[in-house]
Amino acid sequence: MDETAQPLEIDIEAWTPRAAEALYHVPAWGAGFFHVNEAGHVAVRPLGPEGPSIDLLEVIERLRAQHVHPPVLLRFQDLLRTRVQQLNRAFRRAIAETGYANTYRGVYPIKVNQLREVVEEILEAGAPFSFGLECGSKSELLATLPYLDRDDMLLICNGCKDRAMMQLILAGQRLGKKVIPVIERMAEFRLLLEALEDRSLPQAGVPAIFGVRLRLSATGAGLWSESGGETSKFGLSLSELLGLLDRIGDGHSGVSLQLLHFHMGSQIAHLAHIREAVTEAARIYARLRKRGLGITYLDIGGGLGVTYEAGNPDAPGSIDYSLGEYAHTVVATVQQVCEAEGVPPPVLISESGRALTAYHSVFVTEVLDTRSRHYELPAWANGGIHPLLEELRRLYDAAASEPLSATYEQLEAVRQQVNRSFREGALSLEQKAEAEQLYWATCARLCERLPRSSEALETLPENLRQLPTRLADHYLCNFSVFRSLIDHWAIGQHFPIMPIHRLDEPPTRHGILIDLTCDSDGQVSDFVTPVGEKHTLELHPLRPDEPYYLGFFLMGAYQDIMGDQHNLFGRVTEAHVYLDEDEPGNFYIELILPGATVEKELAQVQYYPNDLERRMNRLIQEKVRTGALRPREGVELLELYRRVFRTSTYLEH
Repeated sequence: MDETAQPLEIDIEAWTPRAAEALYHVPAWGAGFFHVNEAGHVAVRPLGPEGPSIDLLEVIERLRAQHVHPPVLLRFQDLLRTRVQQLNRAFRRAIAETGYANTYRGVYPIKVNQLREVVEEILEAGAPFSFGLECGSKSELLATLPYLDRDDMLLICNGCKDRAMMQLILAGQRLGKKVIPVIERMAEFRLLLEALEDRSLPQAGVPAIFGVRLRLSATGAGLWSESGGETSKFGLSLSELLGLLDRIGDGHSGVSLQLLHFHMGSQIAHLAHIREAVTEAARIYARLRKRGLGITYLDIGGGLGVTYEAGNPDAPGSIDYSLGEYAHTVVATVQQVCEAEGVPPPVLISESGRALTAYHSVFVTEVLDTRSRHYELPAWANGGIHPLLEELRRLYDAAASEPLSATYEQLEAVRQQVNRSFREGALSLEQKAEAEQLYWATCARLCERLPRSSEALETLPENLRQLPTRLADHYLCNFSVFRSLIDHWAIGQHFPIMPIHRLDEPPTRHGILIDLTCDSDGQVSDFVTPVGEKHTLELHPLRPDEPYYLGFFLMGAYQDIMGDQHNLFGRVTEAHVYLDEDEPGNFYIELILPGATVEKELAQVQYYPNDLERRMNRLIQEKVRTGALRPREGVELLELYRRVFRTSTYLEH
C-alpha cells in the first residue's frame, strides 16, 4: 500500500512542534537523542533524553558565519561516547542480573566507519571497559595495531588474510598484545602454520592464539541475512572445524584455539533470531570445552540493530528489541547452555559498529530549487477550441464526483489521443500545453478523493494509487545520493529525513528529493513510515532569499566510507561538535574538515591540474593566434579555469 495516496491532513490551528515530532516519527527512530524544540528546530541531546540540547539550526548558522555552507556532515562526538557507555553498561547490568560468571569485552569493527576521529573517540570512551577493535584487511590491521595501548585490549582480525597479514598478526602477539586471527577458511589455518615457521614469532614457548569463524544453521532476516547461515561467504562448517582440531591434535602444539566466532549479518531484526544463533554457538562452545579445549572467548559478531523506521515491524530498518534486551538475551542464553552442559562460561565479545556510530552523524543539505506540477486550470481553458480539450475540461468537472477508476481511465485515454494528435500535427503548441495543464489539474482533483484506508486503495488501479507520487514537487538538494546516501541507492535502506527548522509551522507540500547528479537514480522517494510504503515527504514551500535545510539522520555507519564518486562529487565538509553547557547554545565546534575540492576529485581518476592547464592553454592560444580571442581575454579565461580547481565539487553560494 502507498501511504502517500492521500493528501496532507494537518490541523493548522492545532499545529505545534510536538505535531512535527509525530509527523516525522522522531520518537520512533530518535532513541531519545533527537527532538523538536519549542523554536520548531530539530535538536540533539548527545547524553540522552535527560541531557542538554543542541539546536541543529544554531550549529548551521554558526558554520555559515565561518563561511561553511551545507552540504555539511555534523558529528556529535559526545553521542559516540554515550553509545559506547550504553552498550558496555547494558552488558554489565545483564551480567550482574543473571550472575554470569565471566565478563564482556566489546570490540569496534572499524569497517563501519574507519575515520580516525571516530575510532579515537570510541577507544577513549571505551577505555574504562577495556574496549577493543576489529579489523578486516591489511590496511585496517595497520591502522588498528598501534592503538593497542593496553595489553588487555582485544584486536579481532577477520576477513581474508595473506602471509604478510598473518605475520603482522603474530608480530602483534610477540609484543604481548591480544591480536587474534579468526580463521575464515582452511587455507588460512595453513597460512598461520607457515607464518609460525619464522622462529622469531610468536614468543618462544608461548603458543600462537587464534579463533575460528563458524557457519551456523541459524540465520537472521532482512537486507543482510545472507551474510550469516550455512551459505554465508565466510566461516568453517562443523566438519571443517573438527578436521582443524584433528590437525592441532596431530602435533601442532604451537597454536591454541582461544575464540569461537559467528556472524548473523547486520541489522538483526528479531530477538528470537539472536537467541537461536547464540544458543547454537554456545552449544558448540560447550561441547568443545568438554573435549578439553581451553577456549576463552565467544564472539557473537555484529548485528545489534538500529531502528531507522517509524514503528513499521515489517520494514528492513526496524528491530523489535532494546539494547538492554539484546544484552540480557545474549548473556542469559549463554549462561543457560553452559550451566546445562556443566562448563565454565566464556568471555563474551560483540562486534557492534552500527549501533555505536549511526546516531552521531547528521547530514544537512540545502534545498536549491523546487519544481511543481501546474495543477491550476489554464487561463485560456474556455472550451470550444478543440474537441479533445473540451473532453478534458469535462473530465476535470467530473473528477469532483464521478467514480474514480472510470474517470481516471477516460482521462488516460484522452491524454493518449492528445499526444497522438500532436505528433500528427493536429494540435498547436498552445493546445498541447493547455491539454497538459488540464490533465494534471484533473489528476490533482482525483488525488484529493483517494480513499484513506489501505483496503480501499488496494481495489484501485496501480497508476491511480501512484498519483500522489506523480504529483509530488521535486526538491533539488545540494548533495549526491551516491556519495552521501549510498545504502539508499544500493539496497533500498531508509533513512529518517526531515526539515531541521520551520517545524513550528505545518508543511503544506509533498515532495521527493532530487540530487545534483545526472543519474535518474539520484533521488530519494522512499521514506520512513509506520505502515506500508511512503514515497513522498511532507515539506514546506521555499521562501525567497531564505535557506531551507533538510537533515538526514542516523548517517554515522557505513555512509562515510562507502560513498561513490558518481559525477566526481566528493566528500562533504565535516564539523565536529562537542557539548559544553558553558558555551552559547551548549556547544562548540572543535574541528572543521573541508570537503573535497574539484582538484582532489579529479586526481582520483588521474586528471592533474598541470596537464589539464597545459591542454586548456593550447586551446586558448590557438584562438588567440587566429584572432578569435584577444590576449587579455585568453589570460582571463585561463585564470577562471584554474580558479575552479580550488572550489567545492558541490554548488557554492
